[in-house]
Amino acid sequence: MAESWRIKRLRWRFNWYPAFRRTGARVVHIAEDLSEATVRLPLNAATRNIHGTIYGGAMYAAVDPVHAVLLGARLGPAYEVWMKAAAIEFKRPGRSDLFAHAHVPVEEVSEVRRRLTNEPKVDRAYSLALAHADGEVAAVFQLTLHVRRRETAPAVPEGDFPV
Repeated sequence: MAESWRIKRLRWRFNWYPAFRRTGARVVHIAEDLSEATVRLPLNAATRNIHGTIYGGAMYAAVDPVHAVLLGARLGPAYEVWMKAAAIEFKRPGRSDLFAHAHVPVEEVSEVRRRLTNEPKVDRAYSLALAHADGEVAAVFQLTLHVRRRETAPAVPEGDFPV
């Protein structure tokens, strides 16, 4: 199935955002329902350290915004999603391009909305692995997102993503 223009536009905006673009990483796939995304972090001159492997900081920067963008886009403009905490466990050096597959299930979005009807804020934890193409894991990330309702929702054009 071909990528829709709205997903193509979101992926393009993601990849051209200066803070993300400079990591060297690229979002290579976003599901039409915004439930998942795949990020590729290449081993190149910008991401290579003195040992010939990928910098740990580049690894973190590549995965930092992905869950927040997916969850925030699905929740809509009435909610704010922030990265609250992250823990990284490095398993092996990144000696080739690395890939991360982020997933935010439909049930997760429903649960966050449900909890925010009774609570002012909610923290959600996600786990994400950055691995080589053969599946060998280079790093595992434990990410905590902070979600709350906005005091006033910004205007978003019909059918557009708030990100």
